[in-house]
Amino acid sequence: MSNSRSLRRSVLCMALGLGMASLVGGPALAQAVTGAVAGRADAGAQITVTNTATGQVRSVTVNADGTYRVAQLPVGDYSLQVSRSGQTVGAPVAVAVSLGGTTTVNLGSGGNVTNLQSVVVVGSPVVNRVDVFSTESATNITRAELARMPVDQSISSVALLAPGVVASGATFGGLTFGGSSVAENVVYINGLDVTDPYRRQGFSTVPFAFFEEFQVKTGGYSAEFGRSTGGVINAVTRSGGNDFHAGAETTLEPSAWAATKKDHFHSDGTIDERDRTSRDKSPFYKANVWASGALVKDKLFFFGMYERRYSRPQDIDTSEAWKTKSDNDFWGAKIDWHINDNHLLELLAFSDKADSTTGNYDYTWDTATFGDKLGESTAGSGGDNGSLTYTGHFGENFVAKAMYGVNKRSATSGSPWDADCSIVTRSGSYTAAFGPATEQEGCHPTNSSISSRFDKRKAARLDFEWTPLDNHLFRFGLDQEVMDSRSSVVYPGDGTSYQAQAATPGGQLPNGTVVPVGVTAIVDARHYVTGAPVSTKAQAVYLEDNWNVTPNLLLNLGVRADKFHNKLASGATFAKADFKDMISPRLGFSWDVKGDGTTKVFGNAGRYYIPLTNKLTDYFGGGTTDEHTYYALDGWVEQTDPVTGGSYLFPKLGAQLGAVNTEGNVPAPDDVRTAVARDLKQVFQDEYILGFQQAINQTWSYGANITYRKMTRAVEDVRINHVAGCDWYSGDWPILNPGEKNTLWCPDTNSWVTFDSSKDGYEALGSGAVMGYKKPRRTYKAVELQIDRAWDGKWAFNASYIWSKSEGNIEGPVNSDTGYADTNLVQYYDHPAVNERYGVLFNDHRHQIKLRGSYKLNDMWSFGSTFAAYSGGPITAFGVRWPNDNRSAGGPGEFSGGGSGWLCVANCSDWQTRELVYTGRGAFGRMPWVKDLSASVTWTLPVTDVDLKARFSIYNLLNSQTVVNVHSRYESTPGDKMPYFGQGTVWQAPRYMQLVVTYTY
Repeated sequence: MSNSRSLRRSVLCMALGLGMASLVGGPALAQAVTGAVAGRADAGAQITVTNTATGQVRSVTVNADGTYRVAQLPVGDYSLQVSRSGQTVGAPVAVAVSLGGTTTVNLGSGGNVTNLQSVVVVGSPVVNRVDVFSTESATNITRAELARMPVDQSISSVALLAPGVVASGATFGGLTFGGSSVAENVVYINGLDVTDPYRRQGFSTVPFAFFEEFQVKTGGYSAEFGRSTGGVINAVTRSGGNDFHAGAETTLEPSAWAATKKDHFHSDGTIDERDRTSRDKSPFYKANVWASGALVKDKLFFFGMYERRYSRPQDIDTSEAWKTKSDNDFWGAKIDWHINDNHLLELLAFSDKADSTTGNYDYTWDTATFGDKLGESTAGSGGDNGSLTYTGHFGENFVAKAMYGVNKRSATSGSPWDADCSIVTRSGSYTAAFGPATEQEGCHPTNSSISSRFDKRKAARLDFEWTPLDNHLFRFGLDQEVMDSRSSVVYPGDGTSYQAQAATPGGQLPNGTVVPVGVTAIVDARHYVTGAPVSTKAQAVYLEDNWNVTPNLLLNLGVRADKFHNKLASGATFAKADFKDMISPRLGFSWDVKGDGTTKVFGNAGRYYIPLTNKLTDYFGGGTTDEHTYYALDGWVEQTDPVTGGSYLFPKLGAQLGAVNTEGNVPAPDDVRTAVARDLKQVFQDEYILGFQQAINQTWSYGANITYRKMTRAVEDVRINHVAGCDWYSGDWPILNPGEKNTLWCPDTNSWVTFDSSKDGYEALGSGAVMGYKKPRRTYKAVELQIDRAWDGKWAFNASYIWSKSEGNIEGPVNSDTGYADTNLVQYYDHPAVNERYGVLFNDHRHQIKLRGSYKLNDMWSFGSTFAAYSGGPITAFGVRWPNDNRSAGGPGEFSGGGSGWLCVANCSDWQTRELVYTGRGAFGRMPWVKDLSASVTWTLPVTDVDLKARFSIYNLLNSQTVVNVHSRYESTPGDKMPYFGQGTVWQAPRYMQLVVTYTY
């Protein structure tokens, strides 16, 4: 076949769908923000790739064994040219480089592409069918594919396209990857970690239109990735090129386009705790403008965007309503300076600051009318972010990369009354003695504290890629993240709350002062401030050898070592681990079975560590000022509300009664030997994956893999009320590795004491039995099947099915069963009964089905659809006692503690005679299947050189509002069944519609 006919054949075999690329991603440097081109050609030939947008040129010489690799290429389209002895050979080949992947292009002696079965051509660029250079499991998704389907404009929505990723039904939301909890994932934008360092449950983001490509890693990721035992979301933003482009986009989601949320009632007819939801509204609108181009042709490029967002949600309950105003803007910019073809400098800057104001109103349900405004609150989030990245190519065999970035986040709340209105309350004794209030007392509408938190991450990385031998690619590097969190809780107004209390002359106040004669009422003025700065320094080094043992067999041999240091507000050490304590081997292989890139067998095994959060350090390390000053109450003074202009009463302070009571003050500790185990070991997960991929032809392909994950360690606060040899521990909650040996400081003996927490640590109330805690364990087993039909300019299709099983006695660092979101501070080890049960976990969704497809009818109309269905999670009952113990194993309320699998059926008032029945995890069945069908239609103006599109999407087309979480507390006290056990608490969001109009110049 001639070269021209060969090239023509590849062009006609259009487009790789992202489905098979979705199974794997290629190795790339510095958090995989780039890609590579590699393959085979005649030894000694010159391979030159040119970025079609920027003109950047890179060249390498084919090795003696006939292999070549061009690394560290920014994502985009390239032209590949073969030359020998300075003369070009054949026609240029268009190549697409994907995020974190290696595009394989094997070239014949005439410069033509020879691996036609393993590559296709999307428009013109060659795209991989099977990435034989990768041992990872990942899904790559570009802007082009997202534009063809109904995918909502968020990183989370993109991640949900990947097999094994499910939206958690927890009350605090989030994504679960491969059975992990929502607090185990990490998110990168252009190589900058933007994950919340405080609880590790959120992340910074930028507008959807600012992104160029996404990669969702669900397992097997290589040694440069760490600090995650769940999944990795990796995204890169758009960049400019030599041609000037600009555009505008508008997104419309009016409330009239959304289905009504259902009002939910308990089985006894009472309204759900969330009250009414059928009149809630969430209209949302946004518009952005952007531009890109060259400031200096072939050298200096820019991309910039500004976006304005308008949101007006309303939360309407039976007798009260809340109206929120959220008008926020985003700005972002990317600058690329190609110093020359071998040196690149990139600058990214963006701000995702957001503020909202919520007004609280009286509401009459029957007449649907709003009444008086009761109060107003404000909230803020986000911050300014940026990174600077340098990439240098030194010869053909050495690449260096350096990145420094800053990620800021915030979480603030308050109200317009905060500056001038202090908290004023009255005790029950005051009302009993003097009667109820007849006028408003105090001007603060909520009498709540002002809370704020500011997080800042300073990240730095150095990464290197070296090819000293034809068949060895060494990758090594180091990184450091310094994560600071500064939180505070203070009272509004002058920082003091004032409570009127009845008093008895001659009685004694808490500060020891006797109430004077004639004083029948006092004011307890409480000054309260808590929170302090805490910090974590996390560091890592890694080394990896990608060894081509044979032309068809690649071994990925890597190791990563992490260390961290958590510091308290006092500057003292809270916890630390050295490199030797957190060593993660990563081993993988990829076998190009036929040598033509059409069939790949791959596998990997690795260990993954996850560090402690700043929340844990803050909980133990922040100081508290809690002081009470007592005054005689000399009546009430009328004052003017600074916001409404109305009048209110404020207590008139008389004589101070005694000294300030400072017993509640807790200074920031500088000694945590009784609070943190001396040799605290860090949480890790071991993972094993084995799979294969097969390109059936140039449009259809399929694959399968099996995954096994195991976690056998936790870091948690543990109830310790017994330690042999140290009576001091009589009811403390130190941070330990439960189920393992731990060493704590004993103040009684002034020495360290070591005990096995699987046998000691807890003494039962009543029986006095001494016991320990079960060792934590979580396993995830999965089989994944996937088939893909590549986009050929007409249609594409992808389907995946996963059978999985998630079991254990601990979900992870959060507890979705009982709705507890404080990472590493949940209730698993509040009592031995809480972690006694091993069985199916909250994130166990046995079956998962995902379909997505797109179809182009003509140049004007195209259609897309996505469908996801997964089986419901287990329903587990939580009681409050277990045998031989009269101490509670769970609180009386829905979110008030852990819980036991033992339920009382008789004689429940006496711990010695009560009859208990054991129930396992999932003993009360499962929640229903969750199904989500979405569809979109895109209209394109059929005019040459005018790029105007409108995409109308319907999400949750069938308006399924399936329950995704239930009340799991079975008892409030032994034998007293909670009335709503097994009834819903969280439901699937109803149908809504979205119109996106884009114009590109």
